[in-house]
Amino acid sequence: MRKLAGLYAITPDEPRTDILVDKVAQALRGGASMVQYRNKTAGPELRLEQGRALAALCRVAGAVFIVNDDVALALKLGADGAHLGAADGDLGEARRRLGLDKLLGASCYNRIELAEAAAQAGVNYLAFGSVFSSGTKPGAVRAPLAIFAEARRSFALPLVAIGGITLQNASQVFAAGADAVAVISAVFDAADIAEHAAGFIRLYQQQGMQQ
Repeated sequence: MRKLAGLYAITPDEPRTDILVDKVAQALRGGASMVQYRNKTAGPELRLEQGRALAALCRVAGAVFIVNDDVALALKLGADGAHLGAADGDLGEARRRLGLDKLLGASCYNRIELAEAAAQAGVNYLAFGSVFSSGTKPGAVRAPLAIFAEARRSFALPLVAIGGITLQNASQVFAAGADAVAVISAVFDAADIAEHAAGFIRLYQQQGMQQ
């Protein structure tokens, strides 16, 4: 697996495939190393169309391509893996279907016990959040930044922070121990997507130099 670090870009709910592809291409130019396709409003046909376009884009860019909440679609697209939340299916079954050569990520919210179960199921990374108030999920469970230090002591897996992360607060998240920040609006709502993506990479690199 390419090292999970820096910026993990999660796609917005964009109905037009051409616009979505252009936005993701800009994020990749800015340095995003992983892209997660997430569209909660699209039907199956549009999800397949957009997924195919993004899978091809990420392949050319050398970026890791993950599908949110849908193992079947991930397999159909030949994606690098899938990401599941607590209500999105059994992680052990997902690992069996994906095989050992695909990536599997899990949302653990603010609960170390979920991370323990996910690690036992064979996931490749653990995601915690919402670390800040999130416009995408305003009612999301909040996770304290201290959870990353606790998880670091318990798991030899990459740790991802999600929820309300911006260029103004990302340094706190990296300093707390997260390997990567998963971001939607702070990248894709920006006037200059590539520059905002690059900003997250710079913050990650600055934290690495301080360690």
